[in-house]
Amino acid sequence: MAIFTNQATLVYNGGSANSNVAVGEILEVLSADKTAVSGSYAPGELVTYVITVRNTGTGAFTNLTVTDDLGGGTSAPLTYEEGTALYFVNGVPQAAPAVTPGAPLVFTGISVPANGNAAIVYQARANAFADPGLEGTITNTVTITGGGLTGPVTATETVNAVIGADLTITKTITPAQVADNGRVTYTFLIQNSGNEAITAADDASVTDTFDPILTDITVTLNGATLTEGTGYTYDAATGLFTTVPGVITVPAAAFTQGADGAYTRTPGLATLTVTGTI
Repeated sequence: MAIFTNQATLVYNGGSANSNVAVGEILEVLSADKTAVSGSYAPGELVTYVITVRNTGTGAFTNLTVTDDLGGGTSAPLTYEEGTALYFVNGVPQAAPAVTPGAPLVFTGISVPANGNAAIVYQARANAFADPGLEGTITNTVTITGGGLTGPVTATETVNAVIGADLTITKTITPAQVADNGRVTYTFLIQNSGNEAITAADDASVTDTFDPILTDITVTLNGATLTEGTGYTYDAATGLFTTVPGVITVPAAAFTQGADGAYTRTPGLATLTVTGTI
């Protein structure tokens, strides 16, 4: 609801008189909601948004412009995924709206029938400017203008960065060529690209069956020697090796924001080595 006032002036024979101040109100019959389907984001992944515009009035609104700031600023954390926009009126699919990609993202030619609704569904990708840290959020605002509106209608949605670890493991062998009865080292590099550390409570472990079977093994984790029984178990008859659950921990990735606003990621690391005789 918006209040407006108006006052008239009467001019006569060199004099003037002011009327009373008339007060009126404009009933705002158009409203909007913006919802992220998943409610969270991860850098490089898509977020699906739904903009719903409702009209409780008796007249239709036509040729509306819907503008999404994609998180705001020149370094918006979201990038519209071209070709994903869908448009519905009272739940019925319509031809795709005219889209001007970029920051801001603009949809034009939107209509909302009397006592009806319109919806725009589209996807945006979290880019390098999206904060991937534990406290990361993206708040973006959609603004609806034109079509006879006396003022803009807005809706805002906030999504949070996905919280969790993201582990990968690679295995190398040194030397690549080894003689019979020679010593060989397997190195397991565990990387965490997520924003949450792997702790002892997560019971992480590495299992491998060495073929050929190793004898007289030594094991280190991040340079510190592990002891059989408390740090790992090994079956010399089968070559089955397993670290004790919880022994391996991996710090969270570190995220650094550059002068341009983009984030760079440095994965957390843990290095496990197993050396033995073939």
